[in-house]
Amino acid sequence: MSARFEEIDWRPTPMGEISLRRRRDPLSGDDVYEVKLGDEYLMSSLFTTGEVELTRIGLAELPEAPLDVVVGGLGLGYTARTALDDPRVRSLIVVDTLAEVIDWHRRGLVPLGAGLASDPRCRLVRGDFFAMTTGEPRGLDPETPGRRFHAILLDVDHSPRHVLHPDHAVLYTRTGLTALAELLQPGGVFALWSNDPPDQEFGSVLAEVFTDTAAHVVDFDNPLQGGTAANTVYVARRRDG
Repeated sequence: MSARFEEIDWRPTPMGEISLRRRRDPLSGDDVYEVKLGDEYLMSSLFTTGEVELTRIGLAELPEAPLDVVVGGLGLGYTARTALDDPRVRSLIVVDTLAEVIDWHRRGLVPLGAGLASDPRCRLVRGDFFAMTTGEPRGLDPETPGRRFHAILLDVDHSPRHVLHPDHAVLYTRTGLTALAELLQPGGVFALWSNDPPDQEFGSVLAEVFTDTAAHVVDFDNPLQGGTAANTVYVARRRDG
C-alpha cells in the first residue's frame, strides 16, 4: 500500500510553481493523483469524466475513417488516452506548454504516462497551444507547418472567461476561433472543455465561426462535496469547403 501522501515532483515554471502529488483516498483506498499550480488545483484523477467526455463527444460525429487529432493540454492524460482508445485515430499530437508535465509522462510518474509516451501514434509536443494557433506562423505540428486535422480538443483553461494566462483570451474571440478553424479539415471538429456552465455569449461567438455548435453539460459524481457536479463540453464543426 502506498503512503497516505507523497509529493512526487515540484518545479518552478514560467506559469508558477507546479507540483504533482499522490494521496490515498481514505474511503476507496485508491491512489489519487493531483496537479497544483501554485495554490490552485488544476486537475485530479478523482475527476476525469469531463476529460473523457471531451474526447468522446468531440469525436462522436466524425466519419468512420482514419483520424488525425490534436489535444491541447496534456495534464494527467485522460483526454489523450480516450483519443487513442478510439480505433479510428491514426495519429495524435498532444501540445503542452510545460516541459515538466511532459516529463512526468515520459518518466512514468503518472498512471497513464508510459502508455501515452510509448504509443507510436502519439507525439508529445512542448509548445504554447495558443501561440501556435493564433500567432504567426500558425501550426500545431512543428514537423509539418500548416497541417490540418480532423479534430482539435482543448482542455487548458478553466473556461473561456477564466483563463490561466491573459494571452489565452484571444483564442476565445472571433479572430482567435477563425485562426483555429483554419487548422481543421473541412467538416472537422473543435471541442472545448469548460468548468463553467454553458456561456451564451461565448456560444454566440462560436456560432459566428463554426456550424453545428452545441454545449453539452456533463454531470459527474462529486464524492468530496456529495451529490453531483458538472462541466461543459462545447463542440463545433468547421464549415465544408
